[in-house]
Amino acid sequence: MRKVHIDIVSDIACPWCAIGYARLEIAMGQLAPEYEFTVRWHAFELNPDHSGKGEPILPALARKYGRSEEEMRSNQNQMMKIAKDLGINFEKIQERLTCNTFDAHRLVKWAGEQGQQTGMKQTLFDAYFGRAEDVSNHDTLVKCVEALGLDSAKAREVLESDQYAGAVREDEATYQKAGVTAVPAFIINNKYLISGAQEPDTLVQALQEVGAESD
Repeated sequence: MRKVHIDIVSDIACPWCAIGYARLEIAMGQLAPEYEFTVRWHAFELNPDHSGKGEPILPALARKYGRSEEEMRSNQNQMMKIAKDLGINFEKIQERLTCNTFDAHRLVKWAGEQGQQTGMKQTLFDAYFGRAEDVSNHDTLVKCVEALGLDSAKAREVLESDQYAGAVREDEATYQKAGVTAVPAFIINNKYLISGAQEPDTLVQALQEVGAESD
């Protein structure tokens, strides 16, 4: 059995991160009989300075990338199609508001201690892209925790303190220093970087190459 460890640098506000992980799951599934995978998620914030009330996503993206709202709409439509084929819910991706994801990242760290890091991340993706919920809102975050079957009182305690804030900032600094400027980024066995939401076949090939090296 070949062991492969994958560190995923991503933001909850990044649709390609949700798509990238769904594609990675397919790749890992195809290799499952011969490979044993472990996955760890790391924080990255696309809008670290975001505060206050969120604004509608399409005008915000248009301004950020210097494109028209129409272009952004068609871009998001394309993502909705890709997501649907992968079985992930992006139904409200165009209705969401910009938001700060720092507290959500803290919760992912907390959930990781209970073996639910990936589950937490997927629940947050679903809330933000599938239901256009505000994932900076503590009540929304606690609802996500409840949906996972984790302790909501404990989660609220975490949110109302600064627990895991240091761990999130450390993650962000580490991967910035390592040259990760865009997400998703997949680091395989602490050695190889795969950038972007690659197709499952590309990921299978890359994982096999890395796996062969560890023979």
